[in-house]
Amino acid sequence: MTHDVRAPLPGARYLDCLAADFDRLRSVASDADPAAAVPSCPGWTVADLVRHVGQVYVDKTHAIREGVESEWPPKGTADAEPFALLERAYGDLRGELTTRAPEDPAGGWYEPDRTVGFWIRRMAQETVIHRIDAELGAGHEVAPVPEDLAVDGVDELLKVFVAYAVSGWTEYFAETLDVSPGRTFDIRAVGTKAAAWRIRTGPARFTVEDGTGDGTAADATVTGPPAALLRDLWNRQGPDEAPQVTITGPPDAVTELRACIRIATQ
Repeated sequence: MTHDVRAPLPGARYLDCLAADFDRLRSVASDADPAAAVPSCPGWTVADLVRHVGQVYVDKTHAIREGVESEWPPKGTADAEPFALLERAYGDLRGELTTRAPEDPAGGWYEPDRTVGFWIRRMAQETVIHRIDAELGAGHEVAPVPEDLAVDGVDELLKVFVAYAVSGWTEYFAETLDVSPGRTFDIRAVGTKAAAWRIRTGPARFTVEDGTGDGTAADATVTGPPAALLRDLWNRQGPDEAPQVTITGPPDAVTELRACIRIATQ
């Protein structure tokens, strides 16, 4: 089972992206009606989103400091004022991420990499996705996602989330994958930071390789600029946005791929 990630971005790059996306999230959410719906997170308001991000930051700070993730929701956060929680939690998280070495140990659910560096990457990717949620909830234009961060985010989603989840919690994917005839998918990011991934599925199987394998045609392909690809795979498209991703292949194959991603990230 392939879980290795391609070479990660430098830690300083993740931290810069985290800071920029946190600032953008806080700014657009502050301008929005707290009761406004977030279309990419059904059932959530902007206030719910802000509180959730604050809770995630509290949880990961605890994972770094104590070596284990906290209860959910973290104690004292359920009724906290969302923006106060967000500010405090980000400050605490930033302090941990910038004063420890990336190789220092940390608690976490991803057994292959229980280090601070894992959380530096994960929090940068978590924040850019929720920054997009905040923009959609506030009715703002979605700001660009840097190509290098977007390519890295697609890589993390496919390998750290989906492939790892299928191998570790196979039963959750049984309804989707037990009936799979065995398929191949190509995910292609096109642009300055071009990249590609070959996915192979089947009963209890979801493997990911860099590139497009042996050159044989895939059963389905998903192609687009890195940022559009990241948003499409995370289901973060705005309701009125023109699609920038091209999908080819039979509908049942595409449904299988999307079901695996949904289960792994819910």
